[in-house]
Amino acid sequence: MRSVRLRQWADGLTVMRAVLGLPLLIALMAGHAALAWWLLVLGGLSDAADGWLARRAGGGSSWGARLDPLTDKILISAALLWLAADQVLPLWAIWLLLARELLITGWRSGLSSGGPASTSAKAKTVLQFAALLLMLWPATWPWAAGLQSLGWWLFWPSLVLALWSAVGYARQA
Repeated sequence: MRSVRLRQWADGLTVMRAVLGLPLLIALMAGHAALAWWLLVLGGLSDAADGWLARRAGGGSSWGARLDPLTDKILISAALLWLAADQVLPLWAIWLLLARELLITGWRSGLSSGGPASTSAKAKTVLQFAALLLMLWPATWPWAAGLQSLGWWLFWPSLVLALWSAVGYARQA
């Protein structure tokens, strides 16, 4: 019974993360940088928490395994698209990354287990979240220019890791 409850909590956190994409985008568009930053933090923490809960339950639900990577993409894509619209990142890099995400997420969701994430894909997700948190660091907070610049520089290795992990997934297919 406990494992069922833990899986339900994990799935609930996954759904919450998917829903955070729209408020994040609205906060960015409305100029509420601090709120947007905290929403992204909440999304990152929920990603870590749902994985932890699923492992504590002895494994997540097959539904959660399919939904989890998609919800990550929704949250990350909202921030990336805003950064491209704000001309912080070039649109071609965002489209390249989003194409990779859609292809790999679609392929993984077609697998019966949802397909486990590779180590390089997990590293890519962590690096993307870190880069986004830094690029979205509110301009009114201390060290904004330096941290935003660091985030911009971290985005590029995350793009390389995304493409590298896509090659690994393609080899498995």
